[in-house]
Amino acid sequence: MIKFSLICVLIMSITLGACSGKQHDDKSANDTLGTISENKQADSSHNSNEEINQISKSDNGGLDSVEERIKLTFNNQEVIVKMYDNPTSRDFLTQLPLTLTLEDYTRTEKITYLPHKLSTEKAPSGIDPAVGDFTYYAPWGNLAIFYNDFGYSSGLVLLGKIESGIEELASIREDFTVTMEKLDKNN
Repeated sequence: MIKFSLICVLIMSITLGACSGKQHDDKSANDTLGTISENKQADSSHNSNEEINQISKSDNGGLDSVEERIKLTFNNQEVIVKMYDNPTSRDFLTQLPLTLTLEDYTRTEKITYLPHKLSTEKAPSGIDPAVGDFTYYAPWGNLAIFYNDFGYSSGLVLLGKIESGIEELASIREDFTVTMEKLDKNN
C-alpha cells in the first residue's frame, strides 16, 4: 500500500512539474507572438492606403468573376457558368469551343477529360467544393462539375460557378455529350 501511494505521489509530481513548465513555455510563446504581431502592425502602418488596396485585390485567390460566361449545351438544355479570373480558368477558356462526353461520378459530380491539361500556376493546393462549382481536378486532368456537396479535395481548382441549369445537369445519370462554348458578352 505504501509503495502504491509513493508511486501515485511520484506520478503526480512529474505531471505537475511538466504542466508548470508548459505554462511557462506558453507564456513565452504568447509573448513572442505578441511581439511579432506588434512589429507587423508597425510595419503595415507605413504602407499607404493604395498599397494596402493593391495587396488585398491581388490576394483574392483568383475568385474575381470576369465578364466571361460559358454555355454548356446538352439534350436541348443549357447550363450557364460564370467564370472566375485565375490562370487555370483563363487556360480553360482558350480551349473552347469543345464537345466532350460527361459522365456521372459518385452521384456528386459530372466529369470529363480535356484534350490538354490546364495550367495550375498560382492555384491553391485544393478547395472544398460546393453545389454548382465548375472545377478542374489537376491530378487527373479532368473537369469536375459539382451538383452535390463534397469535402475538401487536394488538387481541385475552382474555375467558375453555375448560374443556371444545375438541376438539368444533376438529373442525368447516363453519359451524355455536351458542347461548351463562350457566350457572347451581350448575353
